[in-house]
Amino acid sequence: MQNTTDSQSLADQIQHAAAYIRTQAPQNWRVFIVLGSGLGALADQVEQPTYVPYDEIPGFARSTVEGHKGRFVIGTLMGVPVGIMQGRTHFYEGHPVQQTTLPIRVARAMGAEIMIVTNAAGGINRDFQVADLMLITDHINFIGMAGNNPLVGPNDPTLGPRFPQLTDAYDPKLAQLARQVARDSGVTLREGVYCALAGPNFETPAELRFLRNIGADTVGMSTANEVVVARHGGMRVLGFSSITNVARLSADEGEPPSHQEVMEAGAVIGPKLITLIKAVLSQIDAPTPAQ
Repeated sequence: MQNTTDSQSLADQIQHAAAYIRTQAPQNWRVFIVLGSGLGALADQVEQPTYVPYDEIPGFARSTVEGHKGRFVIGTLMGVPVGIMQGRTHFYEGHPVQQTTLPIRVARAMGAEIMIVTNAAGGINRDFQVADLMLITDHINFIGMAGNNPLVGPNDPTLGPRFPQLTDAYDPKLAQLARQVARDSGVTLREGVYCALAGPNFETPAELRFLRNIGADTVGMSTANEVVVARHGGMRVLGFSSITNVARLSADEGEPPSHQEVMEAGAVIGPKLITLIKAVLSQIDAPTPAQ
């Protein structure tokens, strides 16, 4: 693995990584898709794919989590030029947040205008069931709020503003398109707020009750800092949580969560998520549906 260095500017890191990717697949991307645990099957449907492992890209961290293949899949999907992140890296793996979010910066340098981000999450909202899909309408970023924000440090104005606003972090027009294609496809789409924690341990019942009380509907260990960086760079964002387990709000409530449970639920959810994302891509240039 080649780590980023303090002596190398972020802009240089981005350009070096993008330059390497272009030696393997020179085409520009339009949409960048981040696939979470158990959700990698969408990448298998990319047409004329090129595979670029993270550990070959300058500055990238290696993904070590089961269910994350750790590579870009580059090609077209539904006629749209895409770069797909088949597995992400996480803060809990010991990587700095500036490094775990470097792929988003590089996707922007590759031309991506839209990021579709997905994750496996625990369902806090008691109306949610395992294998539900949730449209992310907002997030609570405890990782960033605790000081591990990828925008900490000198700001390069060529990459984005010093103080980006996140009032519309998740693009309203893309969200409305997702609602419409879900209705047309017969896919039940929940909506709610995603909460990002550092992990890697699953949450205690007291922590989950706290998160419920502050308005979180799902909880996971990724996504929020990726969205911060995408918005800093001017990308529009559409987000989905896959409910892979129901959070235990007391110690005697159900079975404890496990990564195996997450992977098994992801396999069930995958076809629904693939249907939605492909439908969104097929209509990405259509007029926004009426409310």
